[in-house]
Amino acid sequence: MEDTWSPGLANQMEVSLLDSLKPKHSAPVPLPGQLFTPGGDTMTTEMQEIAITEDKPLLTGQADTAKDAELAARILLDQGQEHNVETPHGVLHVTLHGTRNTRRPAILTLHDVGMDSKSCFSPLFKFEEMQEIVKGFTLIHIDAPGQEEGAAPYPPGYQYPSMETIAEMIPAVLQFFNFRTVIGVGVGVGAYILSKFTLANPDLVEGLVLINIDTSARGWLDWAAHKLSSVTSSLTEQILAHLFSQEELSSNTELVQSHRERISKATNMANIELLWKIYLGRRDLTIDRSNPFKCPVMLVVGDQAPHEEAAVECNSKLDPTTTSFLKMADAGGLPQLTQPAKLTEAFKYFIQGMGYMASSCMTRLSRSRTPSLSSSYSMDGSRSRSRTLSQGSQGGQMPPSPSQTMEVSC
Repeated sequence: MEDTWSPGLANQMEVSLLDSLKPKHSAPVPLPGQLFTPGGDTMTTEMQEIAITEDKPLLTGQADTAKDAELAARILLDQGQEHNVETPHGVLHVTLHGTRNTRRPAILTLHDVGMDSKSCFSPLFKFEEMQEIVKGFTLIHIDAPGQEEGAAPYPPGYQYPSMETIAEMIPAVLQFFNFRTVIGVGVGVGAYILSKFTLANPDLVEGLVLINIDTSARGWLDWAAHKLSSVTSSLTEQILAHLFSQEELSSNTELVQSHRERISKATNMANIELLWKIYLGRRDLTIDRSNPFKCPVMLVVGDQAPHEEAAVECNSKLDPTTTSFLKMADAGGLPQLTQPAKLTEAFKYFIQGMGYMASSCMTRLSRSRTPSLSSSYSMDGSRSRSRTLSQGSQGGQMPPSPSQTMEVSC
């Protein structure tokens, strides 16, 4: 049979041949920026990168959690975390700064009358050179009952707790935050209350810083003077006379003006008056050489402060081997506000004397004492109980130990 050829048959054979040469799963030609995948599909380089990341994913929300923790720590350090702590005698408003590092004692503060924890201590603990201490310790700021900013006034006839009762409320705060010991820092009324607390709970206090302490009850002359001032002066002016020196009041400094405005406009003025009256009716603190504080103590007062004589008298009652007395020049009635640099330096020395912050470097206060290294301040006329910072710290390089008295005027 003769073979025949036609153009249609040739075309069919060409198509069949091409089909046999094609792979079963053909991959399209990749475009620029595309890659082949094992299955023959294409994907962009961006998609490939996402696929690789998904092969080894990070922990869910890890980055966000770290940022949130850092932000929370910063807020806790700067602004503090506020708590209302239930105690056997009522509720205390407490602000916690820093982490709950219970391996060290907390620094526990208590303010003066006419103030709260913020107005009394914020300038000191936010001071630049104080940050070394703040980062190493937890700060617990206690507001006396009804004294915190924005507190509601107590109703008429409310029986305000006594100084002793407020002192008895403090152990509940330590238990709430799980701290076994504290370093107390008190000003005026707060210094008196912390002294009461320390005498009743010596095992809970490792050190005590008392600013403008007055351990004595009012005598008849004080009572008469108060009666006269209550007739001629407003409550605000009475409290200002307690807080500031006569020189500051006469000069009407900016600090005096700001506190006058704050106190006079306080919404809890009734509560402030209750605390003021309770403090005026205080009793003598029973401290002397036979019944002293069981911990190192640093007494601080301005050289023109209204409590200078009271602080000197308190110093005469304490054990000189565990007491430091710091009388500060140009400090006025509130040295923690007017001289935070000097007080910070002295506080660092004090903490070092208790065995903390051994590597901290202090120079400011030792430099300020250089011109008068041999000066001393006699307490009783018969002998001097003072030691300068350089004498107690070997040229200002090492802190004084708790067994030495640091009594200086700087």
